[in-house]
Amino acid sequence: MKTIGGVKILVITGFMLFYACEKTGVPDIQSIEGTYIGTLVQESGLKNISATLNNANDAFAEVTIVEDGIIEVYCHGDHLDTTFKLNYYDHNDSIMVCDTGDDFENLYGHMLGSGHMGGPMMGDIQQGESEWMHHLYDEHDESDEHFGGFNMDEGMFTYTFRMMDQSDLYHLTFQGAKK
Repeated sequence: MKTIGGVKILVITGFMLFYACEKTGVPDIQSIEGTYIGTLVQESGLKNISATLNNANDAFAEVTIVEDGIIEVYCHGDHLDTTFKLNYYDHNDSIMVCDTGDDFENLYGHMLGSGHMGGPMMGDIQQGESEWMHHLYDEHDESDEHFGGFNMDEGMFTYTFRMMDQSDLYHLTFQGAKK
């Protein structure tokens, strides 16, 4: 009888260890999909002063993975209603985003993938290098600007839109928590 009890304890302990060790520390890419409820904050390029545009829940973003490495974001608030696509890249406890297609080329002055000899591949990632760091090294200059990403620990999505009001540049920043 003692042997059966000992086996049960070993089996239970084994299952507990298996499930305790199962988390790898790598964010689940699928978890970026969903609805994020938050705010739009306007920042003036001249004064860099922020002011919330309405109440604390005045905007939302619906994030959908449309293909491997690309998301579609529908963002809506009192002062914004837009849909756009972004590339996404794993970076430790975050998922970082970057423009894609013509938006990438218009912003950075070259086509996505021109930093790779064989196109936008991730096959040459160096040991210890995240997808995001690899993307930065291959595709960007040090001064290139990026506009958002996902904090996987807190379930937050942030993205800054560059806007024009006649000739004045300003930014609208969406920040929301996953619903």
